Amino acid sequence: MTYRIHHYPTELMDVAYPIGGDRVVIRPALPQDQELLVTFFLDLSAEDRCSRFLHPVSEVSPELLQQFTQIDYASHLALIAETFKNGDETIIGEARYVRAAEPSSVEIAVSVAASWRGKGIARLMLTKLEYHAATADVCRIIGYTLDSNEKVLFLARKAGFAISQGVRGVIRLEKALVPVCIRPARLS
Repeated sequence: MTYRIHHYPTELMDVAYPIGGDRVVIRPALPQDQELLVTFFLDLSAEDRCSRFLHPVSEVSPELLQQFTQIDYASHLALIAETFKNGDETIIGEARYVRAAEPSSVEIAVSVAASWRGKGIARLMLTKLEYHAATADVCRIIGYTLDSNEKVLFLARKAGFAISQGVRGVIRLEKALVPVCIRPARLS
């Protein structure tokens, strides 16, 4: 079966120059990013993968890989941050949202390679996800993290998320969004 992209959101593409870092391209993920995403996730430490998935993950299953790359950019949006050196493309971060059971809510997840943390990559991707969600009539973003994940808790506080204690060491993050109405340009 061939996967078809109905609308690739080019408006979410961006180039950033983080402090002390190389040029970073942020763009929506594509089906052909499978190999790069596998490498990204396997390069994360076991602790980082556990923080990202909220349970130990030692490999990326074919089902998970398909779920991560076969996205529709409406109910499921994924962004990747990547660098290019000597012709090699390397993913250094990924962020995504998936519509929750309640259509006006999305659940988010963000992960950045250890050597790129603290440079604003996660914040930039989160801001882009929030904006895109708000233009799609999403009113609430929800996320979950381990209570030991200080970096995500710091990011969530800075980004205006309400933080509430969950069960068994999992923290719930929640932020209300104001829907953004984008009106088409008028022809003169």
